[in-house]
Amino acid sequence: MIMAGGSGTRLWPLSRSARPKQLLDVVTDEAGDVHSLLAEAFTRLRAVLPTEQIWVCTAARYGDLVRAALPELGADRLILEPVARDTANAVGLAAALVADADPDAELAVVSADHVIRPVERFADALRTAYDCLAVRPRALVTLGITPTSPATGFGYVQKGGPTEVAGAAEAASFREKPDLATAQEYLASGEYLWNSGMFVWRAQTVLDALADHLPGSAEGLARIVAAPDREAALQEIFPTLQKISVDYAVLEPAAAEPGRVLVVDLDVDWLDIGSWPALAHTLDTDDAGNATRGLVVALDSSGNVVVSDDPDHLVALVGVRDSVVVHTADATMVCPVGEAERVKQLLAVVEERFPGRYA
Repeated sequence: MIMAGGSGTRLWPLSRSARPKQLLDVVTDEAGDVHSLLAEAFTRLRAVLPTEQIWVCTAARYGDLVRAALPELGADRLILEPVARDTANAVGLAAALVADADPDAELAVVSADHVIRPVERFADALRTAYDCLAVRPRALVTLGITPTSPATGFGYVQKGGPTEVAGAAEAASFREKPDLATAQEYLASGEYLWNSGMFVWRAQTVLDALADHLPGSAEGLARIVAAPDREAALQEIFPTLQKISVDYAVLEPAAAEPGRVLVVDLDVDWLDIGSWPALAHTLDTDDAGNATRGLVVALDSSGNVVVSDDPDHLVALVGVRDSVVVHTADATMVCPVGEAERVKQLLAVVEERFPGRYA
């Protein structure tokens, strides 16, 4: 199940509420072709599973866009959330619908906004996670990314002892985003992986875990699936569910039970495209370190991220250093690379001054 409901506010103004980042053509593959993050996620899963076993969960307002982007997606494999209630309920809704279709289903939950290469290693890690379920049917398996730096923007998973499956370990603990000194300690220890937010479990197992740790959501989701008019029940019940992430609601409390939560090491080149500096790694880069897309000329400028979605509009820089410049038809955004995480905050101010106009 591909989670594809986010709006990507940190990639504003290119990403908008009606045109979210996972549907933007921003990724260049090894062949030089440009496509969306969602299309890349779909192709990545097809290396492991037949197309008919791939589901997508997204916001209802993106349903038509997702269908257009993924014409091969099965007609009954698109799950539409009427409102956003965070990942515990998105995952729970998907698990409930998948379990209704196949009570014995094993479910991998992956994200639409990651770039993961090579795909062969991703496929191997997923197979390892599925192998874990063969020997521990009640396991909740999370995929951890081998860290390459003391990143402070990710949560971490601490590896415990080994398991009977090669490549999988007990998950000893989950840690929130650390400060730099703590992240450096994590990296030096070799015990910690970045928490990717991707999971593998039996659909019924995660529903049971929700019943244990988030009973209100579990009961509401069961009512939705059992209702004669599922769509009406979804519209009525889903917005009332507690808004909480699956990490807080399920993984962290379940990790207190020995052997319940496992972690598989995903040793890949991994990008979580959550900001302009992260997206820069997917763009063309010149000798001065300017990552660009569109019609761009840079004179005596370096370390910039410059994106224009208008093929006839020239963006020209002189003496500019370490800045993000994004041009669209109705908005231009400029900020230092080091302030790029504040774009979400900027959008909130824009929305306050110009309600609905640029969101």
